[in-house]
Amino acid sequence: MAEILKIQPLTQDAFAPFGKVIEADPASMRYINGGTTERYHALTEVEAVGEDAKVIINLFRGSPRAFPYAVGMMERHPFGSQSFSPIDDRPWLVVVAEDEGGKPGRPQVFRAGGRQGVNYRRNVWHHPLIAVGAVSDFLVVDRLGGGVNLEESFFDTPFIIEQP
Repeated sequence: MAEILKIQPLTQDAFAPFGKVIEADPASMRYINGGTTERYHALTEVEAVGEDAKVIINLFRGSPRAFPYAVGMMERHPFGSQSFSPIDDRPWLVVVAEDEGGKPGRPQVFRAGGRQGVNYRRNVWHHPLIAVGAVSDFLVVDRLGGGVNLEESFFDTPFIIEQP
């Protein structure tokens, strides 16, 4: 029988084992451009491992998922981090899991606000993008380079996310 996953708020502390939450942090703010622009400095760091590795910026357009939703698989990227930042100011779901012997453990689900992004550390198990309610665009920063930078793992029994 499928197990129900509880959705929790996305906070820096709760998400710390998996990476960083990307959002305006007043502690990192400084004024630039003659005082007309607030810069929120160094909110996260990009990881890109490999001799020919490059950091690239992408636009992902996610179709909304239907709920209840079955989480049947997870993926990870062994050679680089991957960040997702929403452009459309819509909430979305972040699903991550601790590594248990080379496979994902029990997933955790976070509800991200439309002004919160995440940076998954290298090798962190996560579910592909889960847009909620409407087609949503995301700025995605990740690694381009040699080597297979995608590992997928499928659960014998999926986990269920009820209504976000």
